[in-house]
Amino acid sequence: MSEKKVVMRIRALHKRFGAQSVLQGIDLDIYAGEKIAIIGGSGSGKSTLLRCLNFMEIPSAGTVELDGVTLGKIDSRGQRRYSEKQLSDVRQRVGMVFQQFNLFPHLTVLQNVSEALISVKKMRREEAMRVAHAQLEKVGLGHKHQAWPGSLSGGQQQRVAIARALAMAPEIILFDEPTSSLDPELVGEVLHTIRELADEGRTLLLVT
Repeated sequence: MSEKKVVMRIRALHKRFGAQSVLQGIDLDIYAGEKIAIIGGSGSGKSTLLRCLNFMEIPSAGTVELDGVTLGKIDSRGQRRYSEKQLSDVRQRVGMVFQQFNLFPHLTVLQNVSEALISVKKMRREEAMRVAHAQLEKVGLGHKHQAWPGSLSGGQQQRVAIARALAMAPEIILFDEPTSSLDPELVGEVLHTIRELADEGRTLLLVT
């Protein structure tokens, strides 16, 4: 049987905010198709870890490899630096679903899902709309494509956020406490969508 591929490898990852050390020496291997759950209390650094993995936060020290390539280069002062092009590439390949949905209230559901395809991937608008609609269908919200986010339930908004992440065709999807902002009766629909992604063999990392 062939050995599973390591999609992302993290070694000795640290993150500091001023004098406060939030992450200290994190090591983690994420294999293709693996489903990982990280459980920790409030303030334990779970969300910070995810934000470091897709470089919304730049790690203070340590290395991150994506598909065997170590990200960043050491400068003359011994600091690891990252180009804007590399950061943009990582953020496309490592998708993120946020606790608070982070949808644009002034854009329709379809526009929310298609916006990054147009602005980041430079996809033609017609093609971006087609891809976005297909992902909305996938999460059971194709019929809501012209709705405004504010008219949707919390569970529906989170499923739109999942569709937005899927539209970018990421290698890994990170979930930052995806149900913690939802009323209990809405949690099931989001968990069902995540379970379907797991059944498809996608690589998922969830913190809670």
